[in-house]
Amino acid sequence: MREASTELLVELDANSNVTDLLLEQHAANPAHALYRRKGPNGWVDVSAQKFRQDVSALAKGLIAGGLEPGDTVAVMSRTSYEWTLVDFAIWFAGGVTVPIYETSSASQVEWIIQDAAVRRVFAGDHATVQLVGGVLAGSDALRDRLVNVVRIDYDGEAPNLASLAAAGAGVSDTELERQRSHAGLADLASLVYTSGTTGKPKGCEITHGNFALVAKNIVAFLPEILQQGQPRTLMFLPLAHVLARAVQVVCLTAGATLGHTPGAAQLLEDLGSFRPTFLLVVPRIFEKVRATAAHKAAVAGKGRLFEAASAAAIEYSKAQDRQHRGDGPGPGLLNRVRHGLFDRLVYPRLRQVLGGEVGYTVSGASPLALEDAHFFRGVGIPVLEGYGLTETTAPCTANTPTRTKVGTVGIPVPGTTIRVAEDGEILVKGIGVFRGYHANPAANAEAFVDGFFRTGDLGVLDKDGFLTVTGRKKDLLVTAGGKNVAPGPLEEKIRTHQLVGHAVLVGDGKPFVSALLTLDPEGVANWREERGLPPLPLSEATSDPQVLAAVQEAVDLANQLVSKAESVRTFTLLNTEFSVESGHLTPSLKLKRATVVQEYQAEIAKIYG
Repeated sequence: MREASTELLVELDANSNVTDLLLEQHAANPAHALYRRKGPNGWVDVSAQKFRQDVSALAKGLIAGGLEPGDTVAVMSRTSYEWTLVDFAIWFAGGVTVPIYETSSASQVEWIIQDAAVRRVFAGDHATVQLVGGVLAGSDALRDRLVNVVRIDYDGEAPNLASLAAAGAGVSDTELERQRSHAGLADLASLVYTSGTTGKPKGCEITHGNFALVAKNIVAFLPEILQQGQPRTLMFLPLAHVLARAVQVVCLTAGATLGHTPGAAQLLEDLGSFRPTFLLVVPRIFEKVRATAAHKAAVAGKGRLFEAASAAAIEYSKAQDRQHRGDGPGPGLLNRVRHGLFDRLVYPRLRQVLGGEVGYTVSGASPLALEDAHFFRGVGIPVLEGYGLTETTAPCTANTPTRTKVGTVGIPVPGTTIRVAEDGEILVKGIGVFRGYHANPAANAEAFVDGFFRTGDLGVLDKDGFLTVTGRKKDLLVTAGGKNVAPGPLEEKIRTHQLVGHAVLVGDGKPFVSALLTLDPEGVANWREERGLPPLPLSEATSDPQVLAAVQEAVDLANQLVSKAESVRTFTLLNTEFSVESGHLTPSLKLKRATVVQEYQAEIAKIYG
């Protein structure tokens, strides 16, 4: 059993709560731009003073409507400034925020509203209002308990944010302060429901201390990113996800200016105008940026130049790692010359895709392919990979600008201890670990051992305290021959191919390992265009000999990472796409492995005859 810890850097008064972080920023500089909103004429700053005023007005409206300290309020909306505004208004009124993904089904919404005993719902748009209304119409109990549904995005349909603020005009500042200051660090701040990769979502009780202590200590832990110059970032991940939410509180604590964009579709356009200095990104975005750049180069007849530039970037980063570890030389003269040349000809264009001023990116939510990490660091966009779960208020380990090992998820964040049990399971204890699952004593009894949270993930700690995540315990395949196979590394490697969308290894209890693969429609179109081939529908691409041969090459390359007993013997291309909408991915783009395996039992049966 191995263990690693990082000492707490910042402590807080037990009677304080998350709202005190906003008061601190307001007191330090009321005119400072905490947020930046995108309007018809570009980005507009929102000062600490303006944000506090708007938060207070909405909080008073909630109080006037009867909200008592500890009441739960749901927010179901796309990522926006208004989401952040509503979140802090709920906290100022003494309430508990319950995020709901905007992609959630009616049954999921009904479950969360019921389980969390929600009294009010902030809905992002008309469609969401209608969905919630339909849920309420089918349940007398929910309809009787719910006070109202407030629409976020449009002031013409009441009740809305403007009418809510107006309704609170008669609430005194004294009453607002009484409810704002009611909670302490140990009190509940949010009920965040797990994304449901392994069954019905469970409500995680995240306290004010979880959010506030993590935020304060992350700012002290990453000063190069959060305390130098004028830090700013653009948030596009769903704020219903705990990682996005925790980063939002970190930004407030640091005084980093935060902008919002509703999703990946608008991200690249908004990056160019917002020009962030750091960015929180999920691996799929890195994959898309790199694949798109490679495709554009190939179409422009510069494919070999891009390949050479990519190879130089990856080798440069790997050589830096060897030098840092002390087991080999740093970048050689030829590599330095080639890297310097491409740093003038190719890499600036890649950096410009992210706005041109990004000094660091932080990757989380799912594993990042090792090659992508080296590629982006080599082109001048360092990737700091971290690790966390909903139950740890997101980050419990992270790489830092001064302590980085590519391929690991870093060292414990301050106030956190990581332990790897005898069976390889990662255990966590510290400031971010949640209070427990809401109204679920059976799950709580299973979730903790010796004061540590059992993550369900497998990993290893090296001698320097860096954690590498190797997979999920529940995902581990045990073949009929008794071979344990962690599917993650092979899946990640296969997925790096331009043609592959997702990869799911199967073979538990079977004589060999096989894979269910999906094609990436954009990748297929680009791949064929680069080779002068006509477009091909996805339904035909799954049986196209050239596509099958290329995918086989990707599988063969991945198999070089493992022994023969662990290798993928055969694969099936599915005529579908995995997405949030299809139910195969969570809103944070994690694969719902159990859902895939259950849905494609017939295809699996064909593989094994």
